[in-house]
This record gives sequence, structure tokens and C-alpha cells, in this order.
Amino acid sequence: MFIYEHMTPKPVTVTPDQTVAEAIDILQQYNIRHLPVVDDQGVLRGVLSDRDLRSARPSTVAQSKERGTVEEKVNNTPIAVLMSRDCLFLTPNATLDDALLLFQSRKIGALPVVNEEEKVVGVFTTADLMNAYRDLFGLGAKGSVLVSIEDAGDPQALSKLVRIMEEKQVQFTRLVRVEGSDKRKAMIYLRINTYNIRSVYKALEAEGFTVHVPETSI
Repeated sequence: MFIYEHMTPKPVTVTPDQTVAEAIDILQQYNIRHLPVVDDQGVLRGVLSDRDLRSARPSTVAQSKERGTVEEKVNNTPIAVLMSRDCLFLTPNATLDDALLLFQSRKIGALPVVNEEEKVVGVFTTADLMNAYRDLFGLGAKGSVLVSIEDAGDPQALSKLVRIMEEKQVQFTRLVRVEGSDKRKAMIYLRINTYNIRSVYKALEAEGFTVHVPETSI
């Protein structure tokens, strides 16, 4: 659940005095979209993204002569001019949920990870986040099944489900209770790993649970 377990350590970085042309070459060479900008001590000073670079390029409708002049000027511009200085970051002990909230609120695709000295020790991207949740919840694993159970409001429902899975010796990686709304019923979601899903359904129903089968009315 922690960032240090899923981040890319020792990421590629640049310094503020390097040029835009150098940054473009680095992004293309490593097939990445974000570059932490650090000083000589490795302390985070900003972030440069491919979006920053695209916004600085001349318009495609510019005349060829004018476009060439502008491109040359941009290519020789120091990264410090284009980088985002007021950038967000994560710490190694931040959680996946912390990263999700930041990605969602700021519509960004990557975050530098810094230690207590504010030195860059990693980069964490939305792709890293998806891979981390996939591994955490066993998505795509053989025998992985998501079971939807109608929530009747029993305060002991979760502990009962844990007991049933233990008695059946069924491994589970997720147990989530979701409150109801105008658009959905109150539900409990259980992700299990088994090739005998019918026996699990029977055990749940024997304990009074109702396995929910979605209605496809779209």
C-alpha cells in the first residue's frame, strides 16, 4: 500500500540550466512524459512535462520561416523557464490512496517522490498506481472472481464473510462495503480466488446472504 513499494526508484532527472532540446531528447530516449528537475544536490526544484514542452512549441499554422526561428529559440531555452515550480510530490511512506487523490484532484499523470531532505528518490505515475492496485487485489490472477453481495444491513456481515471464506479455505483479496445511493443498492464486494465458485455461492446463501446478479437494462 505504500509508494516506495511501487515507485520507479532512481528516476531520470534534469537540472534547471539544461535546455529544452536536451529535455526533449531525454523524454524520447527513455519514453517517459515527466522529468523531475533537481539542483546539484538532487533536491526537487520543479517538474517538466511533455505538456509544458508542447505548449512552448510554435503553432502549426505559423509560417515556415517564423516557425524555424521560434523552434530554435525554444530549443535553447533553459528548462527553468518552462518547468512547474509549484509542484506536488509524494513521500516514500505515502499510500496508494494518497496518490490517487492527488492524481484525481490535479489531473496529473506523475508525481516525484522525495525523502526527508526533499531529494528525489523516485517517480510514481498513474500507470504505477493501476499496476499496484491490480497486484494488491489480484486482478487478472487465475481463478480471480468478484462476488457482489446485497447488503442487508447486518453489522456482523463482514466478519461472517471472513469466517465463511476461512472455513471454505478460499483466498480473498478484497472485502469492501459500499453504501447505497439513488443509483445503486448497498453492496458488499468480495474478490476471491477459486475455481469452484458454485460452492462459494452455496455457502453464502446458506448463511443468508444474497448474491447479486446485475440487471443489464442498458
